[in-house]
Amino acid sequence: MIDRLSTLFELQLIDDELDTLQDLRGDLPIEVNNLNSQIQNIKDTVEEKENEKEAAIETLKSNESEIERLNSSLKKFKSQLYQVRNNKEYDALTKEIDHSEEKIKTYEAENIELENQIQKLKGDIEEVSPQLEELLEEVKVKEEELKTIVKANEREETKLSAKRETVAEKIRKSDYNTYTRIRKALSGKAVVTISRGACTGCHNVVPPQRQIEIRNSKRLFTCESCGRLLISPNVAAEVKKG
Repeated sequence: MIDRLSTLFELQLIDDELDTLQDLRGDLPIEVNNLNSQIQNIKDTVEEKENEKEAAIETLKSNESEIERLNSSLKKFKSQLYQVRNNKEYDALTKEIDHSEEKIKTYEAENIELENQIQKLKGDIEEVSPQLEELLEEVKVKEEELKTIVKANEREETKLSAKRETVAEKIRKSDYNTYTRIRKALSGKAVVTISRGACTGCHNVVPPQRQIEIRNSKRLFTCESCGRLLISPNVAAEVKKG
């Protein structure tokens, strides 16, 4: 059982060192992620507006082609007016002329709206471009800062990670799952000891009888206040001696 407790505390000490290395990075990882998220959102918005702009341009071109076709038809219809032989033919031609002229007006009105839309989309894209450039420059600087910190501690972190893997393999699965759950819930501290009769995790007093049982190291105990795993100060001292 002592080996079981020692290994858990050893894992905690390694994780403490890894956490310290992570803390050296400060808020940089979060800041980099946030900046990249903002950049991606702007890029998505720009792409969406670019697609809208291209679609509007295509519609505008299509309308212009249709207007050109209708004007050609109009010219033909109007020339045919001088060749009609009866009122029925005249009425049919004037109906075609009216229809074509109405469609031309509709297309022209739509084109005005499309041109306004295209200009607005261009303006929207141009408006966010400086912001995007600024964010790209900012994230570049912060990524370099983060890279420098990571590089400075890379060797130590690799060494600790390898050591952690070796120690973790010695721990039974149920203990490791418990350790991971507590560590996640309580800011990284899953295994603590007793000092002056109190849990060093939450600083609440551990009942005297429980202190005796913990010092006997016969089984796993948890703090009744915070739920962390408690081990004997003697076991902790032996592990720290290494």
